[in-house]
Amino acid sequence: MTAYQAMPLIGLVIAQIAFLVIWLLQRRLNDAGIVDVFWSLMVASLGLFYCVVGFGNVSRRLVAGVFVSAWALRLSHYLLSRWLRSPEDRRYTELKAEWGKTAQVRLFRFYQIQAIGCVLFSIPIFFAANNESPLNWLDFVGVMIFLVSMVGEWTADRQLDQFKRNADNHGKVCKSGLWSYSRHPNYFFEWTHWFSYVFLAITTPWGWVSIIAPIAMYYFLTQKTGIPATEKQALESKGDAYREYQRTTNAFFPWPSNS
Repeated sequence: MTAYQAMPLIGLVIAQIAFLVIWLLQRRLNDAGIVDVFWSLMVASLGLFYCVVGFGNVSRRLVAGVFVSAWALRLSHYLLSRWLRSPEDRRYTELKAEWGKTAQVRLFRFYQIQAIGCVLFSIPIFFAANNESPLNWLDFVGVMIFLVSMVGEWTADRQLDQFKRNADNHGKVCKSGLWSYSRHPNYFFEWTHWFSYVFLAITTPWGWVSIIAPIAMYYFLTQKTGIPATEKQALESKGDAYREYQRTTNAFFPWPSNS
């Protein structure tokens, strides 16, 4: 096995050990939602590992390392702030209640699956860090996608946070700014951000495999842990107001409202 081939396997071992520690931490805190805070940091840690030990163009490795670090720090800071001021996420509370006495064993398995997920989403950075070709226009496209995505996601999060901080908006639906074009603009820009690494990696052999990250992220955001869970809670708390929002506004891809 070459050093190149060993990198993702080493990354998997690192992730599994890290998520074992995080599992022990959530047991002590009695809050399984802490995993959400660490998930992006683990992806970034693996990405930085690849960028440091990779064999690719140094400038591209630097760009990829800065990008994945900036993404992880922004997202983890946002999630940590939310975690500190909120009780355990209902998703985890309900799962633990459903699992009963086997909850901690199942959470351990769930956390280890998260470790595998981190390796999956670090694959584009792995290929980018081992891309030896000179910088070209595709890298520039990747940079532009990253910048637009980060500004878009930050703007969406900020608009929603400001809306929630206004006591007069309690029980209402945020329909201003980017939220007038998509019910989940933050998820949309989180998804587009993953294409930036694809463009950094695409010119290396097998670099096209990087497309697995945005495909997987789209699936999870629209079908699993993102929109379905968020909208279930929104319908319970906002009722008909949110149903009207669903009727007039696209769920994911931004588009002018139908109202």
